[in-house]
Amino acid sequence: MSAGYATALEPYRVQVTSYRLSPQGWPPGLRLRVAVLTDFHAHPRCMGEAEIVAVVARTNALAPDVTVLLGDYGSQSPGPVPFERVAAILRGLVAPKGVYAIQGNHDWGDDREARRRGYGPTRAERALRGAGIPFIENAAVRLDLAAPLWLAGLGSEEAPGRPRLQQQFEQFRLDTLDQTLRDVPAGEPVILLAHEPDIFAQDLDPRVVLTLSGHTHGGQIRILGWSPWIPSRYGQRYAYGHIVEHGRDLVVSAGLGSHFVAGRPVRLGAPPEIVIIDLGQSDAATS
Repeated sequence: MSAGYATALEPYRVQVTSYRLSPQGWPPGLRLRVAVLTDFHAHPRCMGEAEIVAVVARTNALAPDVTVLLGDYGSQSPGPVPFERVAAILRGLVAPKGVYAIQGNHDWGDDREARRRGYGPTRAERALRGAGIPFIENAAVRLDLAAPLWLAGLGSEEAPGRPRLQQQFEQFRLDTLDQTLRDVPAGEPVILLAHEPDIFAQDLDPRVVLTLSGHTHGGQIRILGWSPWIPSRYGQRYAYGHIVEHGRDLVVSAGLGSHFVAGRPVRLGAPPEIVIIDLGQSDAATS
């Protein structure tokens, strides 16, 4: 029964998970609704074209002010939905303050040509830009709001140029973040988009008031809050949900698509989700 549910039902039951947050350093009086979509891993057998169309329609119906796409658009299994089709469908997303995209580890790691060159754009990036979706890679943009607020996109950990030694790598990520925020004035708050959540363990720039991530799939199999495997150097620490450390906020989405096991998508206790975050309001979460 559980095996059948995990392969035939839960991977297709997209839920809406909502959070209400007032992060430390958030502009007083500013309210903003952010939709988070990530880890599509688009494949006809799980999160195919029809499913992505439905996700776009549901997201638009939730009326976000800003929608962010956090990477891993294509599937690693044979016969994926082409990036260009995924991007064409995502072009239908509507948000008055913008739709912005970054890319994930698989967008880099599975693009042999980009890896061979040692630099982008990846096929995923070309497809999203071609569909008219702004792509922020190690860059920041100021949102058109009454109060100053920036959106910054950090490149994936799997982008070329990663140092091998852990200490050097962590400093490299912080240096990259410093460059990403170079145009942000002192004291102005930033929402950071980072496909992998591990950057949150570092001593982040105080302008970063909220970090949004995916990558973990919520463990994809999650039993009583525990997962047998999390693709993170910190294990269960950043597996899923709203995490607060040292007065800083992180939200990790379980994503939409699934990695395949024995040729079938698997999810158990970590259903695919659209994440909605209402900022400037009291802290709560509902599904």
